[in-house]
Amino acid sequence: MLFTPIKPMIVSMGREAFDDETFIFEPKWDGWRILLHKQGDRLEAYTRNGNVVTGKFPELREAAASIRAREAILDCEGVCIRGGRTVFDDFSYRGRLADPRKIASAARTHPASFMVFDVLLSDRREHLDEPLMTRKERLAEIVEPADMIVPTSYIGEKGKAMFAWSAEHRMEGIVAKRKNSVYVPGIETQDWIKIKHFQTIDAIVLGYRTDPRFGLVIGLHFRTVKYKPVGVVEFGFQPDEKRAFLEIARQLHTVKDNKTQWIEPKLVCRIQYLERTDRHQLRTTVFKGFQFDRNSDDCYWTY
Repeated sequence: MLFTPIKPMIVSMGREAFDDETFIFEPKWDGWRILLHKQGDRLEAYTRNGNVVTGKFPELREAAASIRAREAILDCEGVCIRGGRTVFDDFSYRGRLADPRKIASAARTHPASFMVFDVLLSDRREHLDEPLMTRKERLAEIVEPADMIVPTSYIGEKGKAMFAWSAEHRMEGIVAKRKNSVYVPGIETQDWIKIKHFQTIDAIVLGYRTDPRFGLVIGLHFRTVKYKPVGVVEFGFQPDEKRAFLEIARQLHTVKDNKTQWIEPKLVCRIQYLERTDRHQLRTTVFKGFQFDRNSDDCYWTY
């Protein structure tokens, strides 16, 4: 297993928080899934897709000293923390860098940490078939908490309380894990369930579609690009809202392709979304209303 790509166990999506004495509940960290492989002084970091990214994170040289086992494979989330919360885009920025000078600078300006939540192997022994709580005990024995690496916290039974706590701290949500679950690489099961908070953002209406159903094409400004499309909103509209929009939109038409009627980017709408991809595409979107008092120039992605 050591120093070969491993597909991590996949977390399924849940709808709402719950209490259950057969589960533990962890914070949902917003970063990259990383598998750390250690043997002696050597430590390598693999992404969920099997890419080696060790050289992008000099912090890992210090993290190796905090792993007491001579050999280990640890499952974790690589994160950057800003203002008391994890910021996905900061860690993604670190992951894109290749120039050694920029990497060294970013390690100071955007320091990374690794939140460890599982152990697959330690000192030549595989732990995949052991119950989760046994693996948690092993994890506590072999990882010494430090600034750049720390075992993630969890509570038993009280998922609703953990969900409320994560909302107060502006986190993505929580992950529920069955106490007796084994670790199955690359497989999605109901033993691990993520429950996320809906987020709200004001977006620019870039265009609309009517076939096969009505939907707004929405966009946002980013640091390096403006008017970037980030999704299509198809749910949450009232009939009068559609009619009023189409009347206004006729005056803003620009070009039309086989799917979308593009319009001048002057209208703003508020949406809820549940998830976003690595490329900032918003998923599970719901229309919450037009914001006629908002200027589309102000609709930036909230880093």
